[in-house]
Amino acid sequence: MSATRRLERGRGHSYELDGRPVDGVTSILSNGVPKPALINWAANETAAYAVNHWDELGQREVAERLRTLERARFIGRDSAAVRGTEIHRLAHRLAAGELVDVPDPLIGHVDAYLTFVEEWQPEEIVVEAVVGNRAWNYMGTLDLLARLGDGRLWLLDWKTGTSGVWPEAALQLAAYRYAEFFLDVDGREQPLPEVEEAGCVWLRADGYDVVPVDTSPETFRTFLYAAQVARFVKSPRTVFVWPALSPPTRRSVA
Repeated sequence: MSATRRLERGRGHSYELDGRPVDGVTSILSNGVPKPALINWAANETAAYAVNHWDELGQREVAERLRTLERARFIGRDSAAVRGTEIHRLAHRLAAGELVDVPDPLIGHVDAYLTFVEEWQPEEIVVEAVVGNRAWNYMGTLDLLARLGDGRLWLLDWKTGTSGVWPEAALQLAAYRYAEFFLDVDGREQPLPEVEEAGCVWLRADGYDVVPVDTSPETFRTFLYAAQVARFVKSPRTVFVWPALSPPTRRSVA
């Protein structure tokens, strides 16, 4: 039987569904949802990096200076992604009773996680599991499926960015909610339990918020539209733009 799995690729990952490459949920949202605010964000991040590293940049060759500025906007974003993963890993070990050394910059976030655990009493059902949907040809990795203190089964995603929870989170969690299966720790497919609520746990240095999001069938349909756009964006030009035509042969006049 062909493999259905997540493949780690350095700092990134990809998915195979029945042995064939398949789009991931975050990749679909990245390519399929317009983000006009990112234009200003990219400009501001690049300008801020240039100002904060002015003297350092001035000591480099022009070509290297250009390459550094081209990558500058991703430095903060990648750091935030690593921070979120590390916060969850450390906090989960602490919640399990382990002794861990938490770096000073993450102490507030980890404390926020532990406060969430104390106040909402999550009973973990599925943790960091790969999910997939053959009917719509996508896969992804959910953070947590847990029964919280309100007695309801929640699909949760950890967020640690400074800007809070954005609408794309609803599309992301809708995709996970309507997945057909998840992979257990042995890599076997299991039916996804029926989710009652979905939301994000926004962890900050000064506390946390549990933020519900809409994962209705209508929201899932919007995710599927985004998936169509994402596949259009990834398609080679030749799929939609065909070779130029030659002029028609001139017909002789009798």
